[in-house]
Amino acid sequence: MRRLRLVVTGSAVLCGVLAGAVPAVASPDAAKVPARYAGQALDWHACAPDELADLPPGTDISGLECSAYRTPRDWDRPDDGQYLTIAISRLKSTGPTTASVLTNPGGPGGPGRWFPVMLRGQEKLRQHQEIIGIDTRGTGRSTNVTCGGAVGTGADLDPRNRDPRNLNQIVDATRYTATACHQAAGELGELISTFQNVRDLDLLRTLLGRDRINWIGYSAGTWLGAHYAQQFPQHTGRFVLDSSTEFTGSWQESFDFQPAGYERRWRQDFMPWLARYDAKYHFGTSGEAARQTYESVRYALTREPVEVNGTKISAVALDSFIVGALKAKSQFPTIASTLVKVKTLTDARASAEAKGDARAALGKTLSEAKNADPLRTAGADDAMVSTLITTLCNDGPWTGNRQSLIRRSQEYLDQGVTLHSSLWMGLQVCAFWPGQPRPMPVLDGKGVPPVVIVQSEHDPATPIEGARKAHAAFQNSRLLTVTGEGDHGIYGIGGNKAVDGVVDRYLVDGVVPEDQSLPGLPLP
Repeated sequence: MRRLRLVVTGSAVLCGVLAGAVPAVASPDAAKVPARYAGQALDWHACAPDELADLPPGTDISGLECSAYRTPRDWDRPDDGQYLTIAISRLKSTGPTTASVLTNPGGPGGPGRWFPVMLRGQEKLRQHQEIIGIDTRGTGRSTNVTCGGAVGTGADLDPRNRDPRNLNQIVDATRYTATACHQAAGELGELISTFQNVRDLDLLRTLLGRDRINWIGYSAGTWLGAHYAQQFPQHTGRFVLDSSTEFTGSWQESFDFQPAGYERRWRQDFMPWLARYDAKYHFGTSGEAARQTYESVRYALTREPVEVNGTKISAVALDSFIVGALKAKSQFPTIASTLVKVKTLTDARASAEAKGDARAALGKTLSEAKNADPLRTAGADDAMVSTLITTLCNDGPWTGNRQSLIRRSQEYLDQGVTLHSSLWMGLQVCAFWPGQPRPMPVLDGKGVPPVVIVQSEHDPATPIEGARKAHAAFQNSRLLTVTGEGDHGIYGIGGNKAVDGVVDRYLVDGVVPEDQSLPGLPLP
């Protein structure tokens, strides 16, 4: 699940399938899909870098193949002749291919066409499974949706400033974003939803020639994977839901877990870590002392933001940077060095030379950090953020009004939940969405094969409370709790061999694990 304003889951395929022949395995649902879609050929070719949206610089894409397919623009009217294009990729198996595992890096709206290369090192998985990447409708190199630049309106307004005029400005900006985005997205915007995505995925299953697909979905990809499994249990193979949303509830419930989740990660993981290395960072010898230093730096930014390479760093912008980086412990040193540099820039006693050095180093740090997150949460472009908003709002329900949002934001502050407060109010766009959300099906797991949820204890973006609720409500699910861990995204990208081993045995050998706890990896 990405944050809105960080700008915010078979049988053998035959060669003939990819050459345009009728799929070797006929789907029981194939009659519902017009032949113009079900009979498409997937024309695979080596991916070029410009075919991969949001590709981190320096990423090895060797062996990654690209293709695309047409899908009905509206699955409620598949015969009307209007279609969208979905961009996909595959990383071939290292041996004879017997299964396809589809991947999704989250968002909703994160471009996933490039993502299979992140799992290149999963040797056991790759022996007989091809790894498929997808830019879901609306984003990446698929047909794009737009909010017309409305996202980010009022982004520097600080909800910790409780002046009623400021709070009303924030709500007005949120309402404006909803109205302007809905208008700019137009008719296509109404068709960017989980309902449509699930059917796009099932068409892809048909084109791959699979009776069942496997799935590795991270963050918001757990929502999409769970919805597919519930809607198409007969085509559900082995599904891994890593860093789980509360997919048996609403999007709003999932996002409402975030403020406390980020505060826990901030106070219980990062701040004590920062204090442990006070000899290097000089931010405080205890977690609380370090936090108070941060508060003093943040306050200075509310009085006078600093500028780095033409970019204004305000208090809210610093909060947003930290929120994005807290998801990976590998970024703790980057957060720490950033705080030290900002502290220097806000210190009236620092020399001009020291400030010049800090400004130059900070510009380099922020540029590098934008590409450091494997789930790609920073620097989101218009298509990705627009896909996020339209999906959340179309999936509904989402409740709230001016008074309730202001009241709820005060409740968070009263509870000492401060870091994520700047982002939470901006995420309430869907409370003002002019469109009518589609009623979502109840997800209870009835009739679904076993799915495996992987969840770290201190995950800030999809906190464990939501994962536990989803596990309790979704029949036949299994929960792997990663203790002493707070990273967002574990299997295959976190370096945890114990977790990878359990998940590989499930994905490859079909060994369904029992609920269990596995140790996380130490902080840097």
